[in-house]
Amino acid sequence: MTFSGFGEYAIDFYDGLELDNSKAYWDDNKETYLRDVKAPMEALLAALEKEFGPGKVFRPYRDVRFAKDKTPYKTHCGGVIEKGRGGGAYYVQVSSEGLVTGGGSYHMAPDQLARYRASVDAHGVLLRKIIDKLVKQGWELHGDVMKSKPRGFADDHTHLDLLRHRSIWVRKVWEPDDVLHEPACLDRVRKSWRQLKDFNAWCEDHVGVSESRTR
Repeated sequence: MTFSGFGEYAIDFYDGLELDNSKAYWDDNKETYLRDVKAPMEALLAALEKEFGPGKVFRPYRDVRFAKDKTPYKTHCGGVIEKGRGGGAYYVQVSSEGLVTGGGSYHMAPDQLARYRASVDAHGVLLRKIIDKLVKQGWELHGDVMKSKPRGFADDHTHLDLLRHRSIWVRKVWEPDDVLHEPACLDRVRKSWRQLKDFNAWCEDHVGVSESRTR
């Protein structure tokens, strides 16, 4: 399938799912999800594979085993290309919010976090330059951030704000528009992901894949 944009009813599907997150709604609208959301997402990732590598579409089902919120379905469809979890990712998502792209280290195991902090301590200037450039290009910085400082670092450390991160990633959002349903959506994602290459290269070099996940 050639990517020609997300389907006409992709946003309507998620608008409805947010109002009625039930198996009955899902079953009644599953064909819309498959046609207007999942198939285009798979085609989008396939179109980007040559430049960024093979990707995967996340399952639509929530893991509710330990969650207070027992609603069964995710209210978005996400796709990702990454060499290993935490070591830099290219992310794309469609939902009622519109189109979202993102990248970075979304999850860090203890060994990854240790490498991240050591690298920020020694090479924080480079990471800050990369992030500052992304912010100027319209990206928002996110992550799991400690309220206190991590142990072993001075209160006046130059990069204390970065050291507080237990995950670090950026995102960019486009509200629903005509481009979402057109082939030009591919160019939008490709252009944004190209802006993330330095950031993901830093994550790959300085965070890397968790040793516990490669055993």
